[in-house]
Amino acid sequence: MTLAIDILLWLFVGVLALLAALRGRLLLHDGLRTGVIEFLHLLPRIGIGVVGSGYIAEVLPKALIAPWLGPESGLTGVLIAIVGGALTPGGPVVGFAVGAAALKGGAGAPQVIAYSTAWALYAVHRLVLYEVPMMPPRIVWLRAFVCLPLPLIAAALAIMIGKP
Repeated sequence: MTLAIDILLWLFVGVLALLAALRGRLLLHDGLRTGVIEFLHLLPRIGIGVVGSGYIAEVLPKALIAPWLGPESGLTGVLIAIVGGALTPGGPVVGFAVGAAALKGGAGAPQVIAYSTAWALYAVHRLVLYEVPMMPPRIVWLRAFVCLPLPLIAAALAIMIGKP
């Protein structure tokens, strides 16, 4: 499955490169240069996140994760995960590393899905530092408010569909 996703992504990149080439050689070279620079900037962060998630998984006390975020923690575990997701600072390397570490430490899939959904939708640091300064605060808070039930819905769907 992972190989199929990798192939699909590379095919998508190839199609985009072909489209850029059809629009002009300069566009193709600029896109390649920008992509390589972004890749080089992200590579250390991804490495740190992957290695860091391994350390986080080992450091997190498994005796606390299972009762609070394990599959049997139910709605309480989902609510704790949602609060944790909203309060987790940092980008995807941090957010997904914490989620992966929680899974390795015994957290349930619905709880981790709720965590990552809450982190993606309304991490407090992003709301305050990025969204409010760039958009009207009323729009930001309205967006955050209408997103409140979505981590609960995602966790409930994960429970209904089965263990991913």
